[in-house]
Amino acid sequence: MLPPQKKPWESMAKGLVLGALFTSFLLLVYSYAVPPLHAGLASTRTPEAAASCSPPALEPEAVIRANGSAGECQPRRNIVFLKTHKTASSTLLNILFRFGQKHRLKFAFPNGRNDFDYPTFFARSLVQDYRPGACFNIICNHMRFHYDEVRGLVPTNAIFITVLRDPARLFESSFHYFGPVVPLTWKLSAGDKLTEFLQDPDRYYDPNGFNAHYLRNLLFFDLGYDNSLDPSSPQVQEHILEVERRFHLVLLQEYFDESLVLLKD
Repeated sequence: MLPPQKKPWESMAKGLVLGALFTSFLLLVYSYAVPPLHAGLASTRTPEAAASCSPPALEPEAVIRANGSAGECQPRRNIVFLKTHKTASSTLLNILFRFGQKHRLKFAFPNGRNDFDYPTFFARSLVQDYRPGACFNIICNHMRFHYDEVRGLVPTNAIFITVLRDPARLFESSFHYFGPVVPLTWKLSAGDKLTEFLQDPDRYYDPNGFNAHYLRNLLFFDLGYDNSLDPSSPQVQEHILEVERRFHLVLLQEYFDESLVLLKD
């Protein structure tokens, strides 16, 4: 006699239960692996915040050796690149990796991860093998920007660079890309999730939700600011002007080729 066959709905139910349990397990593991998101900066300040970068004195020939003449233009070797999300920043990261390798520069790499404990604010203690007074040439991995902490890791002549993208297009890209790790969006229907979200954002967005920062003003968040600010708040304009003061070059993803020319200069 043939064994009784399981009904299709029983197999489907068991699959759904196992899938839900596995997803819950992954979220639990991820919640322990990723530090909690902090709204303020106080907890990220290192005890040695006053210990600034102390680069060794360069030999005279080391300053002019690139093209053989002291009067010629020399490449800038101290660079901070704020790597923003979904802006073609990985392409720029690889350019900087090759530039640094060519010139034998010292990178500030994350300690055990491929980012500096994002989405928490950057702190010097997150740099691999960091010691008070340590000095680096290039910082370029993902972080949530904290100017004072970054400033203390590079020489005073370091240039600050970042790349931005049209906020609407960036939101569309990040919404689809990060959706699997943002539980707030999981209750959206299987159809056009983006359209459904935009019809009633407050229904699916909670600023305190897990990974909710991916759903609103992600660039502002990466730059270290409060992404829940009302657009009409005077702080928004103040922060924009601060970005203009701090960054020597702001690249645009929509004008990537032109941005690369400016980066080369």
